[in-house]
Amino acid sequence: MIIPWQDIAPETLDNLIEHFVLREGTDYGEQELSLAQKVAHVRQQLANGDAVVMYSELHESVDIKLRRDLKI
Repeated sequence: MIIPWQDIAPETLDNLIEHFVLREGTDYGEQELSLAQKVAHVRQQLANGDAVVMYSELHESVDIKLRRDLKI
């Protein structure tokens, strides 16, 4: 289920985005970006609709996914 990111409390959204960018395997290309730059990049993807916040009822978890990777 997609959760509108605008409905998430700002501090909670910040924590969710930080957790997402700190996960191993998150790739931003050849150049190294700061945590703040990565967070801003993901926030922009959410604003553009390129990424969405997903809630899994099965796993009772929340995650950020790229829209292009979703099978909906």
